[in-house]
Amino acid sequence: MCVCGERYKTMPTIFTTGGTGYMGKRLIGLLLERNFIVKALVRKGSEKKLPRGAEAIIGDPFAPESFVDQIPAESIFVQLLGVPHPGPKKKDLFRKIDLASVKASAIDASRANVLHFVYVSVAQTPARIMKDYQECRAAGESAIEAAGLSASFLRPWYVVGPGHYWPVFFQPIFRLLEIIPSTAAKAKALRMVYLSQMLRTLLFVIEHPVQGIRVVEIEEIRKM
Repeated sequence: MCVCGERYKTMPTIFTTGGTGYMGKRLIGLLLERNFIVKALVRKGSEKKLPRGAEAIIGDPFAPESFVDQIPAESIFVQLLGVPHPGPKKKDLFRKIDLASVKASAIDASRANVLHFVYVSVAQTPARIMKDYQECRAAGESAIEAAGLSASFLRPWYVVGPGHYWPVFFQPIFRLLEIIPSTAAKAKALRMVYLSQMLRTLLFVIEHPVQGIRVVEIEEIRKM
């Protein structure tokens, strides 16, 4: 689906989960540079982990009643909370953390009448080794749609960046798989994206909200 959407007339407040994480800290920094007001949901004791300038909202990301009153109406809700370094052995954590938190967020975002919900999902091309992770993220997308929210779903596979560069060593193998007819389609559908591309894509969908559901696949992320 084409990455599109109209820029808003007045800057909304950004409300985010996962703001102390790998991607969240960097995104918040960029949003603050653009003069957005950023409110970040954190557990008590984690306030100092946020970039300076962001407002800490103390709450439990798995308990909707703990933060629903802190989400501004007509804000942009960015859901980044999830299990760090996803792997095939973390099946239970995906359900307890990734899926449980996005369900809570979708409930509250709907109650708060947010303008747009941004969700970092995952590529849905079948990959047996990460089947459980893909299923949980797909269920997260379904929960957001069921809540009646307008949303952008970003679907990367592996995000390469500081501390996450090991897949680069396998690039020659990936490129070979992309030219072999029997593996080309799947290899291209599961290409790596760089952290800088993800952050640019996040900024774009935040600054250009849509009505309905927008899905941003790997190739669109890589073009950012």
